[in-house]
Amino acid sequence: MQVHSGARKFSAFRPVTVASGLLIAVALSGCSLLEDRSERYVNEKPGEPLTLPESADGSRISQAMPIREINPADASKMYPSDIPRPPDMTSEILEEDYVIEELDGRTWLLINDVPGRIWPGVTAYMNEQGLGVARDNPQLGLLQSELANFSMRARELLELPEQPASATASEPKAIMQVRVAPGVRRKTTEIQVRKLTSAGESDDSTGWPGELVSWSSTGDPSAARLELQKRLLADIGDFLKAREESKSFSRAASGMETKPLVNLVSENDTAQAIRMNLDYGRAWAEVNRALTELENPILDLNRSEGWLFVDFRTAEERDPGWFSWFSNKDKPRHTHTISLAERDGQVYVTAEVTDDYSGDRKPEDALTQLFDYLY
Repeated sequence: MQVHSGARKFSAFRPVTVASGLLIAVALSGCSLLEDRSERYVNEKPGEPLTLPESADGSRISQAMPIREINPADASKMYPSDIPRPPDMTSEILEEDYVIEELDGRTWLLINDVPGRIWPGVTAYMNEQGLGVARDNPQLGLLQSELANFSMRARELLELPEQPASATASEPKAIMQVRVAPGVRRKTTEIQVRKLTSAGESDDSTGWPGELVSWSSTGDPSAARLELQKRLLADIGDFLKAREESKSFSRAASGMETKPLVNLVSENDTAQAIRMNLDYGRAWAEVNRALTELENPILDLNRSEGWLFVDFRTAEERDPGWFSWFSNKDKPRHTHTISLAERDGQVYVTAEVTDDYSGDRKPEDALTQLFDYLY
């Protein structure tokens, strides 16, 4: 009988196809064809005790490497089906423990520790630098030095002239004031510092008497004073870093930690807004930075109007899957709008989704993720 050429080719190719199929099946099965012997030690029955000759001295024979006794009833605990994930301790840790930040003519030292542990270190710094502490208020977080004019070390620190003025000259009296406050993120501390003078030759001048000066009683510093503040903050940071192993705790200063600066406003267990006890400029900067570090792309923003267009999709929604081999990387798109509004001295952050977004992340999900980072 005549056989078509196509049929002959099929029959010749069939053994190769079968072999290839078996090879793929073995590859997909992975290591399942190999016996898992990891639990043999747990399930193995105890062997017979070692029998020694009657002439052997049993006191001289012992285990070179003793094996721990295992209770068979608890043996299953060695191989749990689901291993719990460890807690994310990095959520409360900054990338650096001491960071100098600046915003809108203000600068501060951000420290990864609570105010109660920072307060004694700042007090020690002022005493060691020849400033001393004339007045303090742990509840307000304020420390005020003695007059710096009568200490050469303090004069150098506050950039006063090397030689004191003569008795006939009226040299401005200078002091240093430090403010220690809880940071925006929990378990962090922010330190601000400024130089105050009793004459009107600078924008930080006050007619301060011998009382504790209110922190809000002076205006924004000049560029020169801002640079001085940065240098002082760097000096404080180096001092605190050098004495980390000998930190103490101040119970009086622990009262500063009672009121968080960021709160989640919820209704029926659903997040409605984030309330920030900050000025608008600081709140805007914190939200902007949080979105950036959370890797939620910001497509557009308007600080004066208080909105940010954000891509708040989940990682699964952004992943194009197998199609990424044949197409370009998925571009960010506007899925959520984050809004900031100032009301009653506080800033409220809200979120809403766009009309063309049909993913899983709801406004309350975006607020919760943002709050977890801010707080």
